[in-house]
Amino acid sequence: MRYFKLILLVVLVGIFGCSKPTETSKQEAQPDKVYKLKYSVFFPASHIQCKTAMDWAKEIEEKSNGRIKITVHPGGTLTKAPNCYSGVVDGISDIGMSCFAYTRGRFPFLEGLDLPLGYPNGLVASEIATEMIETYKPEEINDVEFMYATAHGPGIIASKKPVRTTEDIKGMKIRATGLSAKIVETLGGAPKGMSQGETYEALQKSVVDGTLCPIETLKGWKQGEVIDYVTDSQCIGYTTSMFIVMNKDKWNELPDDLKAIITKTNKKYVPIHGKAWDEADKEGREFVISLNKEIIELPDEEKAKFIAAVQPVISGYETAAEEKGLPGKELVAKIKEKIKTANAEN
Repeated sequence: MRYFKLILLVVLVGIFGCSKPTETSKQEAQPDKVYKLKYSVFFPASHIQCKTAMDWAKEIEEKSNGRIKITVHPGGTLTKAPNCYSGVVDGISDIGMSCFAYTRGRFPFLEGLDLPLGYPNGLVASEIATEMIETYKPEEINDVEFMYATAHGPGIIASKKPVRTTEDIKGMKIRATGLSAKIVETLGGAPKGMSQGETYEALQKSVVDGTLCPIETLKGWKQGEVIDYVTDSQCIGYTTSMFIVMNKDKWNELPDDLKAIITKTNKKYVPIHGKAWDEADKEGREFVISLNKEIIELPDEEKAKFIAAVQPVISGYETAAEEKGLPGKELVAKIKEKIKTANAEN
């Protein structure tokens, strides 16, 4: 009996002593491990959206008691705006923030978020963009871990010559990206694709005659210095949605408690980013006024013409999406309903 117990003890020691620890036990055995992450942001450090991203990173570090440390690389210094998404996929950065529209054709379903559907402000646009991505979980972003989205307030036309009617746009070279390029086309202009970081010089050197953008960029990117007119085209209310995504391998390395901290912080920061957009729009308008630039308010008749002119952009997206087997019409209908509800509440 004594020998039997001895043999049993040896067997048990062999089993439990030689077995490999599970991933969970590894994580539990390293409670003091620090996860260092690189965050590529295409906004310059002075921009409110970059500052908000830095606040997000700082809050995660505090909530994790220093177990997560995120270094933010602003101004496209780690990866340029059009390469930010692929940079996250390839592990050049661990987290990235940029615009879906900067890689035209790469996100066919999510292009629908940017349609000129009458977004009233950045808060509504940010909340809708995040909710739609979480609802549909599109395959086109399956190669990253989606954190959340943000989106600017309604786009306007800032130009070097006045735009008082749709006729004035014909032949103008206007900076636009993604679906906003199609908006320019339907209005009779010639879209020129480029990131915000390239736009100041393009306007300054008259490479383009104007830019389709949220009014905040006129201060945030200093573009108000090199334009003379702002046409308030909020009636067509397009937006540009932006991703905050993480490398899948880096995400999967994190223990569940740290994932929970990030997920909770993500939800908190969607409205924070949205409100930051709206405050920046307000400051952008004030900045333009301080420079004595003219703000053109469209009469109702012209607003109707603008709205009618962009309808082919919306229907074109729906058709293209459906041909790819994507629920484009459903997405547009949901966004319209949410905008209608938001307008009613406000």
